[in-house]
Amino acid sequence: MNLLDLIIVPAFAEGSVSGGGISDPWGGLPFLLVMFVLMYFLLIRPQQKRAKEHKTLLAALKTGDEVVTNGGMIGKVVSVDESFATLEIADGIVVKVQKQGINQKMPKGSAKI
Repeated sequence: MNLLDLIIVPAFAEGSVSGGGISDPWGGLPFLLVMFVLMYFLLIRPQQKRAKEHKTLLAALKTGDEVVTNGGMIGKVVSVDESFATLEIADGIVVKVQKQGINQKMPKGSAKI
């Protein structure tokens, strides 16, 4: 016995397997169910929550709100229609962006325009 045997258990070959070697066919099902539930609570549910919050943010968007786009531009909303918003990013500089490109709403006074 050497020191490595204390860390890693050695694998020894066994004799012939009786019964054809078929084990319980439902043996892996509980593991798969636990993994699915874990993935749901760690990945799927938070993503759905974030998508719902973003959708309500875009639905509540109105003129005068200060927002940040996905590209990092901060601007004040000048006008909003169904799929586009017009932002003023500096004095006299107005850009039109898709509403989906708006990332978050900033507190009033954040944009120094």
